[in-house]
Amino acid sequence: MVSLIFLFWMYVILFAVIGGMRGWAKEILVTFSVILALFIITVIERFVPFVRDAIAGIAQFWLRVAILLALVFFGYQGPNIPRLAGTNRFVRERFQDILLGVFLGAVNGFFIFGSFWYFLDQAKYPIALIAAPDPATSLGQAALTMIKYLAPAWLGAPAIYFAVALAFVFVLVVFI
Repeated sequence: MVSLIFLFWMYVILFAVIGGMRGWAKEILVTFSVILALFIITVIERFVPFVRDAIAGIAQFWLRVAILLALVFFGYQGPNIPRLAGTNRFVRERFQDILLGVFLGAVNGFFIFGSFWYFLDQAKYPIALIAAPDPATSLGQAALTMIKYLAPAWLGAPAIYFAVALAFVFVLVVFI
């Protein structure tokens, strides 16, 4: 059996390697897509009465995961659109671009896998193959402590509104 905290750090490292290969410009789009996904989830759960009142438990978990997966997929596929890929804006030119890509890839791993883990914890681990961390073990205690620092835990309302605003300002200034 593998601990969730081990899987978390494994994916953070894997996403960092992927980020180094893709470059910072492509990775920043993924970061913004995760922020947008968390924003959409927050807005839907706060302001759409049907979702707020009727959907809970495992249905809420799958709704959150579907929104996150859809936006992460498009964030990773966005630079492959021929119109955008034809420009030189997404080309890795220097070593600094690779290092920044590694950092942003690690941030993406933290956001993506951390969000899935947080949603699992909120839904009380509804998937049979994944068990909740055991508080009797040191790894379980570390995992339970780590849940407090995952992105959806601290990037809720109102912080998510500021994050979306900063992301759009960054896109306007750097990419347009």
